[in-house]
This record gives sequence, structure tokens and C-alpha cells, in this order.
Amino acid sequence: MAETRTEALHQNAEGLDIQAPDAILSSLASAQIEAAKAVRGAIPAIAKAAEIIASRLNSGGKLAYAAAGSSGLMALADALELPGTFGIQRDRIAILIAGGDDAFKTLAGGPEDDTEEASAAVAAAGIGEGDCLIAVSASGSTPYAVTAIEDAQRRGAATIAIANNKDAPLLRLADIAILLETPPELIAGSTRMGAGTAQKIALNMLSTLAAIHLGHVHDGYMVNLMADNIKLRDRAARIVAAISGRDRDAAARLLEKSCGAVKTAILLAAGAASADAAEKILEGTGQKLRPALSAIEGSMRQKASVLKTEPEKGQQGD
Repeated sequence: MAETRTEALHQNAEGLDIQAPDAILSSLASAQIEAAKAVRGAIPAIAKAAEIIASRLNSGGKLAYAAAGSSGLMALADALELPGTFGIQRDRIAILIAGGDDAFKTLAGGPEDDTEEASAAVAAAGIGEGDCLIAVSASGSTPYAVTAIEDAQRRGAATIAIANNKDAPLLRLADIAILLETPPELIAGSTRMGAGTAQKIALNMLSTLAAIHLGHVHDGYMVNLMADNIKLRDRAARIVAAISGRDRDAAARLLEKSCGAVKTAILLAAGAASADAAEKILEGTGQKLRPALSAIEGSMRQKASVLKTEPEKGQQGD
């Protein structure tokens, strides 16, 4: 096999094992920073991929992640946080990681070559038309990831590939190819380092932009979060207070009326007649809060205008 960029030796690696601890750590930190810079070149591809993800989720489809090893852990971290952060239903997210549940205990290397397991995982997740699959692999040639993307395509799903080597098979197969051309690792082939860092950043950017397209972010606030613990309930109240201009206690009461739905609570504060009315307004704006607030503001202005033009009692003509 020809040497790939992710397997090459870093130019500063010579003598690494005999350097002072501070010097080693400085080199490691610098390598991470250089790897992170590689994400900027992928911004156009990430933007296109986010549109596809948002479109599929908005139409009722699922989002699947498929990967092995360290790339699997990066994918897992992104996938697991989507419900809590952006309120995306858990049954709309599928995580396909080589080795299945055992990967969380051993992260053995063997399963990444298991193409049959990849095919079975895609089938079990029910990936098909209307869905989207993201395959992640530093080398871009991991059999598990390659098979997952091939099977997803055959079933009619949109596919996105994230890899760190140019011209990798995974990138050639996908509908959208996200190349993160990170430098060689300071520890040759240890892609949990620079390549993994770049993958983590790219995945965060990808899912966040998709969530913005879906209307789950407003002025930098996660307005579709799932408040299922004390910290998040407090955050939800602070978000409602910040956007509506109400105090913290009033925001908490509005959240009670909305059964914890942040967007609905904000619309109640803006003048929506009821939680049901607020939710209907959101349905009409594609779950986007800003146009929903504008709709309420416009409705209230219209009502005020009508009231001003109506003749007062006792002043009507015969």
C-alpha cells in the first residue's frame, strides 16, 4: 500500500522521544492547531452537506453516522448531542459504529474491516430514501465506512463523506465529499490526534449549521433544546428571558405553560393567545422563531390599527 498523508511521519517528529516534556507538549499543541486550520478549506463542502441534512430531517428523514475507531468516537459524540442541544428526536438519529456496543469497551481494530457488519447495520437502521448518511474515516478507505456509504447509496439515501486523505475512496463515492487535509500526525498514523480534532470540528460545524437551517438557533441561543435536567431547565429560562425581555421568574412561568418548549414560551411572551396558537404559528413558519415573532408583531399592529379606526360608542351615526 502506498503511504498516505495520515500515515506519514511529521517533519518535527525526529527525536521526539528524547525531548523535554514541555517541548513535546508544545509540539503536540502546535500540531493540533495546524490540524484545526485544515477545516477552513472544507467550508464550502460543509455548507452544502448541512443543507442536505437539514432538508432530509425537515422532510421526516433520518440522519445516520457510520464510522470505526477514533472516527467512530468523533461521530458518536456529535450524534448523541443533537437531541439535547437541538431537540432533534432520538429516533431520527442512527449511530453505526464498527464493533457495535463492544466498541465502547475495547475499540478493537478488527471490526473496521467487517463489511458484512456494516451492511447489516445500514439495513437494521432502515436507512433509505429520504435519509442521509455521514461516513467518517481518517484514511478514507476504512472498509466499514466505505461499505456503509455504498449500501446507503444503493438504498437511495444521500451520502456525505469526511476523510483526511485526498482522493480517498470514501470521498469519491459520496454525494458530498468533505476533505480535511490535515498534516501528518506527530505520532505517525495516530489519527485520534490531528485528524480526529479536525473531524470533531467539522462535525460540530456541520450539525450546527443544519440545526440553524432547521430553525433551532436564534441569535446564538439553542431555542429547541431538550431541558431534561436542572442545568438545562435553568438555561431554557435564561434563553426565554433574554429573547423576550421578561425576568427569570416570568420566563419560568411561561415555560410551564409551554410544557418546557422554549420557542412556544417566547411566543407566549410576545402575545400569542395560547400555547396551541403559538405552536400553529411555528408550524406556519417552518419552526423558525424570527418570522413567528414577526407574525405576532404584525398581527398585534393590525389589531391596534383596527381599534384606532373604530368609532367610539356614542359617536356612531344614526
